[in-house]
Amino acid sequence: MTIERLETQQRMSRIVKHNGTVYLCGQVAADASADIKEQTQTMLDKVDALLEQAGSDRENMLSATIYVRDMKDFAAMNEVWDAWVPAGHAPARACVEARMARPELLVEISVVAAEK
Repeated sequence: MTIERLETQQRMSRIVKHNGTVYLCGQVAADASADIKEQTQTMLDKVDALLEQAGSDRENMLSATIYVRDMKDFAAMNEVWDAWVPAGHAPARACVEARMARPELLVEISVVAAEK
């Protein structure tokens, strides 16, 4: 079984594929100055693009781990998440409060999906 790494840098690969499974590195917002809803939406837009590049999509997500800087944003983040996840295709999910790599970041996600 081969391991395929896409967009590999010294510290990480943006996508790793192995045995029909796609692993995405953590994704954050395109604009860290935006509010939680916009940060969540642009983060999920990045996930869509990476899943497509990897030969998958959101209907094939297996799990997602979401990190929020402050749980006060949990409900607003979930509004965007709930609209984004296809009905009947919700992945296994965990959501935790965490300190971010940069203080202006409000949310980050890591996704595992099956290839189509």
